[in-house]
Amino acid sequence: MQTKPEKDLELRAKVNRETARLPWSELLKHFAQGNVVWVANSLDLVEVAVRISHDDKDNIAQWMNSGLIARVNDQQAQRWLDTNAELWASVVSPFILVQEQKALN
Repeated sequence: MQTKPEKDLELRAKVNRETARLPWSELLKHFAQGNVVWVANSLDLVEVAVRISHDDKDNIAQWMNSGLIARVNDQQAQRWLDTNAELWASVVSPFILVQEQKALN
């Protein structure tokens, strides 16, 4: 029996523990392989990771169609490189999900 993503507290806790801030420069190799996925700030990075782990096609397609998740493009990659950006990152093999966090005022 497969657990529903919203009920998978064990996976959610694991993803949360393994999510970290990383400099973009450390992710360039993965970007070159096409494995880095940007997640909009309006989404919860851990939630997206759990949904992808569960292959929740409906939510993933909705987010993609809404422009809320997408493979990192060349312009994003260059901007992050130029600004020495640090991003929140979560691994959902073979992908690395990344998210920018706006500075709090």
